Amino acid sequence: MKTKKEVLVTGGAGFIGSELVRQLSALNFKITILDNFTSGRKKYVENVPNVKIIKGDIINRKLLDKIVKPVDYIINLAALPFIPDSFFYPAEFFDVNTSGTINLVTACFNSKKLKKFVHISSSEIYGSALTVPMSEKHPTLPQSTYATSKLAADRAVFTLSKEHDFPSVIIRPFNSYGPRITQPYIIPEIITQLLRSNTVKLGNIESERDFTYVSDTASGLISAMLRDECIGETINLGSGSSIKIKNIVKLTSKILNKKAIIKTDKNRLRPHDVQKLLCDNKKAKKLLKWKPEVSFEKGLEMTVDWMKSNKPDYATPFKGWPKANRMKLSNWVSSGYNKK
Repeated sequence: MKTKKEVLVTGGAGFIGSELVRQLSALNFKITILDNFTSGRKKYVENVPNVKIIKGDIINRKLLDKIVKPVDYIINLAALPFIPDSFFYPAEFFDVNTSGTINLVTACFNSKKLKKFVHISSSEIYGSALTVPMSEKHPTLPQSTYATSKLAADRAVFTLSKEHDFPSVIIRPFNSYGPRITQPYIIPEIITQLLRSNTVKLGNIESERDFTYVSDTASGLISAMLRDECIGETINLGSGSSIKIKNIVKLTSKILNKKAIIKTDKNRLRPHDVQKLLCDNKKAKKLLKWKPEVSFEKGLEMTVDWMKSNKPDYATPFKGWPKANRMKLSNWVSSGYNKK
């Protein structure tokens, strides 16, 4: 009987990770999830076949040395992901997103079995679009501490894999959306507010983002894991179209059969916000043989349906964070952090 290939998914109980794990399981991979459950939720993955769950952190080098040895593939999704948090806790973001990634990479140096290390970066590293669509050659001008920590990790993976000759690929996903969300991102925030009332309080409604439904994002990551032609490459993953935040409100209100009233809340305006992200996905189409299958409108309908039946279980702030900063963070969203 053919032995199942083993995949380590760090952050595998999170938003994208839980979808990725489902797809890997359906493909009959043997999966190990490493997650500290700061954002991820065990309930999202505990009944998925072929899965072993380890509670742990990528800042734990001894643990990484142990769990990396038997795996054929690694997909690194572990990160602190919510941009507003990074304004107040920059050191923690660099500890996890940058140093944690370096720990994971260096744990791979002596692996004789590893076929591919897939690192998940972020489109936020580009900053606001200078040219559109944004290719992998677009200047990297991060506009938040989160984005800076992700860019540092992105470049560390690139250089370390070259210096130590192990197979890696860097994927830069643009914004993802869909079920099992673990952070109060803009789409679940809009849906949550509209499920409560007709009024939506938002910050910059003129900003534009390129959204990809989470199942498409996950399938792109699997293609990156399996295709040898992408080794050593950096590849964008996005839909190739963008939409303004105010238009997401309009589409969501139409799905819910409501007439939405948008109110600008100055407390929600981010300092140095990214104005526009729009993906050039030609490289992904060529090297990954990938293209998004779910339209934005269809994906939004499915996300609304999921949120009608499931209350999002958002991540809570780190244990030990000062109460004053928790209050500041709560200004960014109305439904995050289990606010009463």
